Amino acid sequence: MLPDINQTIKIPENVTVEIANGLVKIKGKNGEIERTLSDRNVKIAVEEGSIVLSSKKPTKREKRMIGTFKAHIKNMIKGVEEGYTYKLKVASSHFPITVNLEGRDLVVKNFLGEKIPRRCKIPEGVNVKVDGSIITVESPDIEKAGKTASLIELTTRITKRDRRVFQDGVYITQKPER
Repeated sequence: MLPDINQTIKIPENVTVEIANGLVKIKGKNGEIERTLSDRNVKIAVEEGSIVLSSKKPTKREKRMIGTFKAHIKNMIKGVEEGYTYKLKVASSHFPITVNLEGRDLVVKNFLGEKIPRRCKIPEGVNVKVDGSIITVESPDIEKAGKTASLIELTTRITKRDRRVFQDGVYITQKPER
C-alpha cells in the first residue's frame, strides 16, 4: 500500500470546470469538452482554482488511474485554450486527385482513376479546411481531431498495389505537440 495520493492541476483564469458524478465539463474560449472519468477509489474535485485528484490507501492501479485522469484533464484544458491542429497533404502522381468538402463529408474524387468518389464523414466538433493540397483538421478535443485525421488518411488507403510505386493518397504531415 502506498501513502495517500493527492495530485493537483491548476485551472487557468479563462477556463471553467464543472465536475458531477464523474462527468468532467471544461469550458474555454475554443469550446466545451465533456468526458466521463469515474473510478470508485479516485475522487475528483474542484478546490480553490485547481482540480484535485485523490485516493486514500491507493494500490498501483489507483496510482495509474490518477495519472491517466490527470493526462486527460490536462489535454482537455489545453484543447479549450489553444485547440489541436493536424495537417494532411494530398499526394498524387498517377491521377489528379480532387478533394472537396460537401457538408459534413470530405469527398476524394478520381483517386487512382476510380469512378466512384471516396467519402469520409467529419464528426461534430471538428473543423476541416481544404486549401489546395493541404487539409487542416482542428478541434478542441485531441481524440476527435486525431481520429478524424486518421480516418481521412484511411479513406485513401491503397490495397493490392505496390505502395512503393503507387504513393498517391492523403498523408498526415503534422501533428500537434503535446
